[in-house]
Amino acid sequence: MDDIEMASITGGTVTLHDARRKVRWSVELEPFEIGVYPVTEEQVAELLGETAQHPRRPAVDVSWLRAIRLCNAASEWEGLDPAYAVDGEDVTWHVDSDGYRLPTEAEWEYACRAGSTGAHYGPLPEVAWTSLDGVSSPQDVGGKHPNLNGLFDTLGNVWEWCWDLLDPARYADYRVFRGGGFADASWSVRASTRRGGAPRMHHDDVGLRLARGGFDAVDAAQGWSAQVDAERAVIDGPLPPGWTPRR
Repeated sequence: MDDIEMASITGGTVTLHDARRKVRWSVELEPFEIGVYPVTEEQVAELLGETAQHPRRPAVDVSWLRAIRLCNAASEWEGLDPAYAVDGEDVTWHVDSDGYRLPTEAEWEYACRAGSTGAHYGPLPEVAWTSLDGVSSPQDVGGKHPNLNGLFDTLGNVWEWCWDLLDPARYADYRVFRGGGFADASWSVRASTRRGGAPRMHHDDVGLRLARGGFDAVDAAQGWSAQVDAERAVIDGPLPPGWTPRR
């Protein structure tokens, strides 16, 4: 398989922002690794025994569940313990595993920002494929400038799945994706923008980027916690107007 290039990211602190809930929170991160590029069509094709039409483009039309299976397939390819146990649509993250996995959204934003504090880590036309470029499909990875972590296409080109639930009280099982796509306007392609979709959802501008790193824990790591997920799923107080929970 085409090598998965990974960048080592030092530990640190990142502040995340949920604009809808008007909540900010800080996360202390341990060191981890993350892909230099989004996963490409060629890599997916080799893992699954398919043919890639555009080998160097980011793989898209990848649901969150398929992204989980791709992470495990990449681990098995390299002889690593898979990070996920999959039972139908129930997925458990073995936090202590060093296999390939999806980044938590805290890891993703920290790696994307690379020390920057603004909406972008560089002039958007130079670092991201967006609607400003007038393209109608994802572009080959690495065509714009990287951030200071050496990562390409974290902004623009395709959105990237993360491990975390988006908002379990309102959207039940929706998972986060980050970064913006090739057809998105500049106001949407920002390091802090949070979007999400159902685990089986797939679109032509949503792909994934691999991460690695095991931690001495059971059900919490890198800004994610199973307990916090359960607490976030509880609706506390009256619903705002027009706000309908999915359960």
